Amino acid sequence: MKTQVAVVALHTKEKEIIPLFIVWENMVKYPIDKVLRKERAASLKYGGFGLRYTIRIQGQLRYLYYEHSGWFVEPCN
Repeated sequence: MKTQVAVVALHTKEKEIIPLFIVWENMVKYPIDKVLRKERAASLKYGGFGLRYTIRIQGQLRYLYYEHSGWFVEPCN
């Protein structure tokens, strides 16, 4: 199941989107330790296509997707 999340992101004047924090439904905010990679990719697990950020959050790798319907998170394989 897709885990939809809110994201606090920096939008640069060069039109880059840099995610800074993930905010879960219970309003707990987690800082993104590092963005390791950004690419256009499909979610093979849940469907959809958009920007896929490979991130480290609390020492764990995750994929963070940004698509027309919003942001969602999935585990890295």
